[in-house]
Amino acid sequence: MFEALPAEGVPSDQILAELRGLRVADLPTHGGRLFAYVYDPALDGLDDLARAAHAISAHVNGLDPTAFPSLLAMENALVGAAARLLGGDEHTVGSITSGGTESLILAVKAARDSRPGLATPRLVIPSTAHAAFTKAAHYLRVALDVVPVGDDLRADPGAMAAAISPDTVLVAASAPSYAHGVVDPIAGIAAAAAERGVRFHVDACFGGWVLPYLRRLGADLPPFDFAVPGVTSISVDLHKYAYAPKGVSILLHRDEALRLPQYFAYAGWPGYTMINPVISSTRSGGPIAAAVATLRHIGDAGYLELAARTREAVSVLAEAVRTTEGVRLFAPPETSVVCLASEGVDLFVLADELAARGWHTQPQMAYEKMPATIHLTVTASVAATAAEFGPDLVAAVAAAQASGPADIPAQLLEAAAVLTPEMVTPELIGGLADGLGLGAGDFTRMAAVNSLLNVAPPALREALLTGFLSLLQRPAPPLPGNPPAEPPPASGSPFFGHPLHGQRSATTPPAAAE
Repeated sequence: MFEALPAEGVPSDQILAELRGLRVADLPTHGGRLFAYVYDPALDGLDDLARAAHAISAHVNGLDPTAFPSLLAMENALVGAAARLLGGDEHTVGSITSGGTESLILAVKAARDSRPGLATPRLVIPSTAHAAFTKAAHYLRVALDVVPVGDDLRADPGAMAAAISPDTVLVAASAPSYAHGVVDPIAGIAAAAAERGVRFHVDACFGGWVLPYLRRLGADLPPFDFAVPGVTSISVDLHKYAYAPKGVSILLHRDEALRLPQYFAYAGWPGYTMINPVISSTRSGGPIAAAVATLRHIGDAGYLELAARTREAVSVLAEAVRTTEGVRLFAPPETSVVCLASEGVDLFVLADELAARGWHTQPQMAYEKMPATIHLTVTASVAATAAEFGPDLVAAVAAAQASGPADIPAQLLEAAAVLTPEMVTPELIGGLADGLGLGAGDFTRMAAVNSLLNVAPPALREALLTGFLSLLQRPAPPLPGNPPAEPPPASGSPFFGHPLHGQRSATTPPAAAE
């Protein structure tokens, strides 16, 4: 591994070559074969434009808009575009955040701080809501009421209404849910919240920029935006289906009074008065400038065309699942997600087999009555590769059937049966990693790992994955004069339930719009 702080400076060309060498081990961010984490519109020249725009404002600081009015102008323009797309009006306001998690944390903060007299403020969410809500509740010390969803995987308006108490500060639902790609019945839940005088947030981080265009293309989707009475805030990520570089999200509020509790202000020290609309103080203008450039370059007509390509790709992938024995659609492919379950085939072995054929998917663990599934986030770039997925899916199912279930060492199963989160230590994690073949950093076949995690209770799974991430995030002693070691290629079914490392073509250029 290279030394980040060498004794003497390193030439620019060498540094860039080293960085490109590191990227060789990454999963392919372009090409329509990675179904998580990156959003690729497959538009020539967009990456170069985004990089150039990012460079123009990379050193601009969002801490003080009076010092950098260019950034204020760009932020207001982005918020205005999102408000118009999502049914807002002249009263709608918003803030630029670093991503969906920050947007959701701030939505919860604004709701909590709008009612400062509560001893225990509460948040009501469906069980399919994004985990970032749980993170927000944990950070902000808000009690969480999780409501089971119906058999259709959607929030139940009646059950959500019943969960609202006098201490509820916020109710939230998804448009669509990340895991399954289905839209919750926003109108019914919003009405229940409004009737009780409670704020209602629509988490449209994942699909908020594509749903309006899918509806214009004829998709039968329920209303979910500010056109629905009772919706008080909406979050939408521009680095997803707006195809802007990471990380730009927008948190919209129906009016300014709703937004004010989101801010943090402090003057009780001898320095400058700190006033922050979001969690960060210092913020680079680079991602915001890149987002402005991306939106202006693609335009409304361009986004409609990208949504059409995405819809086409979803249809092709879904049909491949429908016609392949051994797998089935677990959720209706109504937005930009294809979610499949297996029948008589080890799902995690199947994920490995798909990765071996160049399709990098996102396995999802079993939850309550829901089986383990494979999640495919579909972007416009997949339209060019979707026809190749069906034959490879058939081959992957056959290979998974031939190899049988994942082989988990008996001693690990015995250990997992008696483990508690409190027993998870760095030493235990190191032993588990070695026992599962991860000690050498080989993430190419992860079915055994994921199968073990799948049977672990959620609290134990959290502890195991936390320990493993901590194991990975340790600086290794540098080897002077040696080039960085190349990690081995990885499957799309890793220890975390998502791709951790992977193999990509050396000819695939690194992407700015990831």
